[in-house]
Amino acid sequence: MNKNQKRSSKARRPERRISVRAVRREKPDMQKLGRALAELALAQAEAEAEADASAKTAPPANTKARDTADD
Repeated sequence: MNKNQKRSSKARRPERRISVRAVRREKPDMQKLGRALAELALAQAEAEAEADASAKTAPPANTKARDTADD
């Protein structure tokens, strides 16, 4: 961390776009790759948590209407 940078609070950061450009190097930049992977994993975990939360709050499906249609 740079001396002039302040530590960020745990407040939610704005969504960032991740882009990848191919640059041929002898050794890959593992720090950049790790950072990109961590950002992708975090975004995926947040999306899954939001999907789970919305599924829990959704009203249950009307199974009675489906059961009577089969008769």
